[in-house]
Amino acid sequence: MSVLEELASGLGERGDQPNVRLVEKLTDLEDTQGIREIGAGLRHSDKKVQSDCIKVLYEIGYRKPELVADFAGDFLALLTSKNNRLVWGAMIGLSTIAHLRYNVLFENLTLIQTTMDTGSVITMDAGMKTLSRMAAADPSCHPKIFPWLLDRLRLCRPKSVALYAEFISEAVHPENTADFIQVLELRDADLSPAQQKRVSRIRKNLQ
Repeated sequence: MSVLEELASGLGERGDQPNVRLVEKLTDLEDTQGIREIGAGLRHSDKKVQSDCIKVLYEIGYRKPELVADFAGDFLALLTSKNNRLVWGAMIGLSTIAHLRYNVLFENLTLIQTTMDTGSVITMDAGMKTLSRMAAADPSCHPKIFPWLLDRLRLCRPKSVALYAEFISEAVHPENTADFIQVLELRDADLSPAQQKRVSRIRKNLQ
């Protein structure tokens, strides 16, 4: 039985419960052959199958990123897809493996940044996490990525400030802590009391 038949689309079911069950099964068994079949499903002619497959891959990435790390190239290729579901799903996939495949991702930095700036809110959010994890994982990536992250933190909608600050805080170095905190202070007036409290905790953790 093909693992594609266990997807929600394969079973003719609505919702993600079949996909979640398959994620748990593939992850628990570390079924690399089944995971490769899911990866091949990204190129299926049926958009529902494609959607289910990207969901399964990034959910596996949340649990055991090493099992989907080799799909970095597939995720990158999907960033130019005309199917928005695949674009933001691929960016989430990249965020789960960025610390493992930062070299490959860094070679495609412009593509990732362009996709973030032209994509959906979900794409931007996942991209910020992706780039932050890259900058945290590899010092050679840091000088080019970190200033760009700070620029987006300066410009993002108030609702996103705390989330982005949490992502970026993982990549803060002693030499740029002051720059990071300065941007947070500049955004403080834009935030609600609850958002200010969340950002304040991030600042305290850096002191």
